[in-house]
Amino acid sequence: MNYSIKEMSKMTGLAPSALRYYDKQGLLPTLKRDENNVRIFSDDDVRGLRVISCLKRSGLSIKDIKKFIDAVEQGDEALDKRLEIFTNRREILKQELEELQEISDMIEYKCWYYETACAAGTEDVMKNLKPSDVPEKFRKARERLLGQCSS
Repeated sequence: MNYSIKEMSKMTGLAPSALRYYDKQGLLPTLKRDENNVRIFSDDDVRGLRVISCLKRSGLSIKDIKKFIDAVEQGDEALDKRLEIFTNRREILKQELEELQEISDMIEYKCWYYETACAAGTEDVMKNLKPSDVPEKFRKARERLLGQCSS
């Protein structure tokens, strides 16, 4: 089936300007045009744009997405290049997820800390806690925090 840029925008959630930009950057090599040079999107373009959007959201640059598209265009001889792009991105995302988990753990600890202090009406109850008084799920975050700063 064929789609206009407006239809494609609705289907993918991408602005028409983004679709035009991706086309100009060579990210849509199968994109066709009609006799008036108007872009005509296909189901293959929908699938391609979903991959592009995922790669973009994962933090891959347009330049690196273009490398991936070029590798796709090269066929089977570039399978290893495509795999490398995804394995590298996977490792970066794993690291980012670990960092985000540490941040989330710290935020959870601080929420517990201040909820407990508010319930007691004073922060003094928190400052005098023994490590064993801290719930197990917050101990690691507390230890990291105390190793960096005191409040």
